[in-house]
Order: sequence, then structure tokens, then C-alpha cells
Amino acid sequence: MAKAIIAVDLGGTQLRAARFDQDLTLLQRESTLTRADLGPKHTIDEMQAFIRKVMPCDRGDVVGIGISSPGPLNPATGVIIAPPNLPGWRNVPLSDIITSEFALPVYVGNDANVAALAEASKGAAQGCRHVVYLTVSTGIGSGVISDGKLVTGRAGLAAELGHIPILIDGGEVTSIELEAAGPAIARRCRVQLEAGVKSAVLELVAGDLHAIDAKVVGAAAARGDSLAVECLAHAGHMIGLGIVTALLLYNPEIIVVGGGVTKTGELLFAPMRQAVQAHILDSAFTDGLRIEPAALGDDVALVGAAALAATKGGRRDISELDHIF
Repeated sequence: MAKAIIAVDLGGTQLRAARFDQDLTLLQRESTLTRADLGPKHTIDEMQAFIRKVMPCDRGDVVGIGISSPGPLNPATGVIIAPPNLPGWRNVPLSDIITSEFALPVYVGNDANVAALAEASKGAAQGCRHVVYLTVSTGIGSGVISDGKLVTGRAGLAAELGHIPILIDGGEVTSIELEAAGPAIARRCRVQLEAGVKSAVLELVAGDLHAIDAKVVGAAAARGDSLAVECLAHAGHMIGLGIVTALLLYNPEIIVVGGGVTKTGELLFAPMRQAVQAHILDSAFTDGLRIEPAALGDDVALVGAAALAATKGGRRDISELDHIF
């Protein structure tokens, strides 16, 4: 009898549910707006309704439900602690609620950790056992797989590489996220424009500095605009420093970088790789290393949630996915 996995992507903007088969092939998907402003009960009710939509007629065919959620959260207890993009979600026992409703095993994971599982299972890191995943978007999240298993730490809060403190000129303490995430790229561009630097970015936003975001900066950089190129290069450099930290901590065989900002391609990746080569302790850390863009796009959270359930919350080795049923 064919088995199935239910996957849920609880995002700040979209709520999605899907059914996967035992090969992690997507069979059905449903989505709606999260409407996080209406509070946890509304969102959980919607989540349960969407799970029912994708649930097969015989629940005995379902091995579990995996949920990708913004952190911080505790994957051991399934409690959502306090995600900044889900107002009102403080210490919500999501796993217990969904388990009570469907009487199935439920696994909840931080969205970046879940994405690491996805890329290792079906994406750019398929076949790799030592993986670091970074997502560069509104924030910078990360997930780590070490020797085939997800690294979560004591309370599920491990591997937050985007928040590692960095000391810069003048003694200011910042972080990779504060220097290289989408809002940071836009802010750096805006400051330069306010100082009188000329740039095609102004034309793209019709002079409205408040309309500048990373997507606009990327569009200007693609045209060869020097300010936009410099803003992306700075972000790439800072991400590269974060990758150096990851190499020293985890010694991975591949770094996978995803998220909306990576759509700028080599404008971000080239300075990223240059920073790694310039600041790594020894070439032994980069011998054979691959730094690759993520492969799964918008499906990464759903695939990852399915892989999370298949590996029982990341506790089982990813090499067992082929015969986990």
C-alpha cells in the first residue's frame, strides 16, 4: 500500500498544505493567505481545514504530518515560541493541537532547518551528508545537517548563523543579517542616495526613496548601476564571512544559499566566494567545497516539511529516506 506524508508551510504571508508520496513527490497542494493579524486560532483553524483537503481517504496510509514554521520554536515539544512575523504566537503548542485533531505523528521544524532537509533530500545538496543551508531574504536563516542528521541543539535553537555578531569599523557590533538581508541592502542603498550618490535606482522608484527594496537594487545592478552593484557586493562579502564561520564550525561539503535575494545571481555569489577564499583559515576547509544556489524554489518549505516527517523530526539519517516506509 502506498504511503503518504502531509506537509504544511506556515509562513508569515502564505499558509500551504500538501500531500507527498513516499518518494517525496508532490501529489496535491492547497494554499491561502495566512492572515496572521487575525491571531493563532484563525490560522490554526485554516491549517486544519487545508490538512483535511490534502488528506487521503484512509488516514492509515499517512505516516505523519510535517510543519515548517518560522522560529524561534522547540522541535522537541512542537511549541512555537515567538515568531516575529506571526503576531500573537507566543508559546503555542502547535504539535499537540494538530496531533489531537488528526491522531497522527506531528513534527514541527524551524523553516530554515526544514529547508536544509529539503535541499539535502531533493535539491542542490542531494547525496551530501554535511550541508549548510542559508536563506537570504527579509532575514537570514540557516540550517545544518551534520553526518546525515539535522543539527537542532538542546532546545531546537542551533545554527542561527545570520545572527552571529560581527565587529566592524568604529567598534559597532552588527550581524550578517543586519548587513546582508534584503532590508539591509535597501537601507545601504538609501543612505548613499541621501548622501548624493547618483544611481539608476532613483529612476526605478520614481524618486521615492521609501520604495527601494532589495528587488529594486537587484534590478539596477543587473543594468550595471555602480551603487547597486556595490550594495550587493557588500552583502555578498558579509555572507561570505558568515560562510567562513560555518566552514570552521561544521566543515560541510556544500553550502546551499537560497532566498529571494539570491535571484541576483553572481552579483551576490561572486563577492561571497571571494570573501570565503580571502578569509578562510586554510585551503583545507575549501578543498572540494561547493557553494551552490538552492534548487527547490518556492517548494522548499513543503518538501522540507515532508522530509521532516519522513525523518521523524530530523532524528533519522537522511540516507534512510529511500527506504523509510
